Amino acid sequence: MLKRKMLRDIKMHKTQFLSIFLMAFLGVFVFSGVGGEALGLEVNVNQFYEDTNLADGWIYSPLLNDLFLYQVQCLGATTEMERQVVVDSQAVLENDPDVTLHFVENNTISKFYLMEGEPLDINDSNGVWLDKSFANAKGLKTGDNITFKFGDYEITKEIRGLGYSPEYVYHASIYSILPDYNKMGFAYFSYKAFPSDNVPYNVLNVKFDGTPENYEGILDYHLGGYYGTFLERSEHSSVSQFQNQISLHKMMADVFPIVFIVVSMLMLLTTMTRIIAHQRTQIGILKSNGFKNSTIIWHYLSYGVFLVLIGSVLGLILGPIILPKILYPVMEHLFILPSWKTVSGINFAYVVVLMVLMSLVVSLFSAKVISDENPAQSIRPKAPNVSTSGFIEKFRFWQHLSFNTRWNYRDAKRNKFRALMTVIGVIGCTTLLVCAFGLYDSMNDVEELEYNVINHYDSELFINHDISQSRIDEISKEVNGNEIIEDIIEIQSASTKKAGMLLVLDGTDLISTVDNNWNEMEIGNDEVSISQKMADLLGVGVGDTIKWHPMDSKDWFQTKIDKIHVDPNSQGITMSKDKFESSGLNFTATSIVTDKHVDTNYSGVKSVITHEDSIKSWNGISEAAWILIYFLILFSSLLAIVVLYNLGLLSFTEIEREITSLKVLGFKTKPLRRLLLTQNLWFTTIGFILGLPIGYYVLMIMCASAGDSFYIVPRLSLANVLLTACITFFLSIFVNLMFSRKIKKLDMVESLKRGD
Repeated sequence: MLKRKMLRDIKMHKTQFLSIFLMAFLGVFVFSGVGGEALGLEVNVNQFYEDTNLADGWIYSPLLNDLFLYQVQCLGATTEMERQVVVDSQAVLENDPDVTLHFVENNTISKFYLMEGEPLDINDSNGVWLDKSFANAKGLKTGDNITFKFGDYEITKEIRGLGYSPEYVYHASIYSILPDYNKMGFAYFSYKAFPSDNVPYNVLNVKFDGTPENYEGILDYHLGGYYGTFLERSEHSSVSQFQNQISLHKMMADVFPIVFIVVSMLMLLTTMTRIIAHQRTQIGILKSNGFKNSTIIWHYLSYGVFLVLIGSVLGLILGPIILPKILYPVMEHLFILPSWKTVSGINFAYVVVLMVLMSLVVSLFSAKVISDENPAQSIRPKAPNVSTSGFIEKFRFWQHLSFNTRWNYRDAKRNKFRALMTVIGVIGCTTLLVCAFGLYDSMNDVEELEYNVINHYDSELFINHDISQSRIDEISKEVNGNEIIEDIIEIQSASTKKAGMLLVLDGTDLISTVDNNWNEMEIGNDEVSISQKMADLLGVGVGDTIKWHPMDSKDWFQTKIDKIHVDPNSQGITMSKDKFESSGLNFTATSIVTDKHVDTNYSGVKSVITHEDSIKSWNGISEAAWILIYFLILFSSLLAIVVLYNLGLLSFTEIEREITSLKVLGFKTKPLRRLLLTQNLWFTTIGFILGLPIGYYVLMIMCASAGDSFYIVPRLSLANVLLTACITFFLSIFVNLMFSRKIKKLDMVESLKRGD
C-alpha cells in the first residue's frame, strides 16, 4: 500500500522529483564522464610509460664516457642508465621535415614502442625505426628507404618498423604549439648505425630511487660542472603538457558535480519537507492505524533514495560511455598514445554511494520531525510559523515602507529555510555561469594577447642552424625583417629550477613586451624581464637574482630581474641583444620576424609560420578546452532552468494559503503577482551578488590548473556579467510569472481548508 502511495506522490509532484533526478544524473554524469576521460588519459599514459620504461630523468653532457657512467652508477640512487646520441636532422623529403634522431645503446630505457614491422635490433646498422605518425603523414611504410642529413653526415637507412616513443606523446616543434607530423618526427637507430666509429653520446637516460630533487642534489655534488642539464621527468615537455591536460580535465570534473550534488540535495530537502508537511493528516491516520514510526520514516526515505539512486547509477553508466567519445577524438590530434581506453574508477561509484547516503540523511531530517509527534498531534494542522517584530521593524522608517516590502520581509523571516534554499540555488547557478563565461573570456584573452597585442608580425622565418650570419642578414634585408633568438633554457632560483624560453630582441617593434594590464613596457639594453608565470613558479620578483643556461651548454649565467611581463604561451626571460652579448654569448638569430606575408622558400630558411598558421595552431590545441567550456555553459544554463523552476514551484506552493487569505481580504490578482515577484527578485539578487565572487574564485582555481606552460589570467567581462545576470533574472522572473498566473485559478475554499 505504501509503495502505491509513494508512486502516486511522485506522480503528483513529478516536476520536483524530476528535478532531483536530473540533478543527481547530471552531477554523476559529468563527474564520471569527464573524470573517466581524465582518469583514462592518466591510466593509458602511465601504462605506456611503464611498458616503455620511461626515464626518470635525462642528463645532457658531451662527456658521457665510461668514467662518467661509472661515477653516475656510484651515486647509489641510480638503478638503470642508458646512453643515446640525440641529434636534429632533416629528412630528404618534401619540405625538408625536421626529424630528431636517437642512436640508442641498448633500447632499455624510454624504449621505442613498436606498432608495425620488426622489433628494434641493437645489432642492425642498416635499419631505422620511424615515428608512425610522421610515416603516415609522408606516406612511408616498412621496407622503404629514407635519408637523413645532420652535421657533415648523410645516412640512408631502410625502415624496419613504425611506432611511438614515450618521449613524444606530445611532440610540437618550436614553430608551432600544434603537432604537425608533415614537418617533424623522430627516428630510432642502433648505435652501430651512427656514421662514425666514435659515437658522441650526449644524453644519458637514468632511472633512480628517491625524489628528483635529491637525485639532482647528489648529481650536482659529485659531478657538477661535468654535465649541462639534468631534466627530471615532470619537466619534460611531453610529460608536462600531457599532465597539464589531465589536471585541467580533473579540475573540470571536480567543479561540476559539487554544485549539482549540493543543489540536488537542497532540492530533495525542500521537496521532502514540503510533501511531509502537506501529508501531516495522512501520517497521523497511518499512526492511528498502527503503522510504526520506523515504517513511516522508511516510506519517506525511499522517495529520495529511489530517485537519487536511479539518477546516479544512470549517470555513472552513461557518463564514461558518452563524454570520452566526444573528447578523445580532439585529444588524439594533440597527443600520441597506443591505446585510448575509457576507464571507470572506484571513486565514481563512491560518489553514487555518497549521494545515496546524503539523500538518506536529507530525507531522514525531513521525516524525523513529524515521526516524533503522536497521532493526535499529527492529524491536527501544523501551527503556522510566527514572525515576531525584529530589530528593523522598530525603526521609524518601517512604517513608511510599502505593504509589499513589509509583507515580503516578514514572510522571509517566517520561512527562513525556504528563503535560504532559494538563495543557495541561485548561488549555485551563478557560480557555474560565472565559471563558464569567465573561461570563455579568459581563453579569448589568451588569443588576443598572444596574437594581436604581443606579436604584431605576419610571418616568422625559422633559420637553419648551419647557415652563416651574412646569409641571415641577407634574408632579413630581403623580407625587411628583424632578427631574434628563441631558445630553450633552464632557469634556477634559490629554491627551484624550471625549463623555460629565452627571447632575445634586437630593437624590433614587431614583438611587444606588456605588463598585467596589457600596457607596453620597454626593456632597456641592460635589463632582463621575466614572465609572470615563471616568476611565480620560481618564487622570485623584481630585484631578485636568477641563474640560467641554454640546454645545450653547461655554462651558467647570473642575471638580476629588472621587470616582469606577461605572456600566455611562452614562460621564461626576455632581454636585448646588448644584454645577451654582455654575457659573453654571440647573437646568432634563430628566426626572423617580418610584417610581410612570406610565401617564398628562401635558402637557409627551415620553415615559415604565418599569423594565420599560429592562430590555427592555438585553435587546435585549445579545442578540448573549448568543448569543456561549452559543456559548462550548457549544463550551467540547464541547472539554472531546473533549479529556478523547482524552487519557484515550491515557493508558490508554500505561500499558497497566505496568498489565498490575502485574496479573500480583497487583494486583486495584479498586486498579489507583484508581491510574489518582489520576493523572488530579492532572493535572486542576493544569490546573484553572493554567487559572483564565489564563481570568480572557482574560475581562478581553474585558470591556475592550466599548467606551467600557459598563463591564463581569470577575467569576466562586464558584458558576460550582464549576460549572467540576464540569464539568472530572466529565468527567475519567467518562472515566477508562470506560477503567479495560477493566482486567478486558486480554489480559495480548498486552499484555506488545508493545514499547511
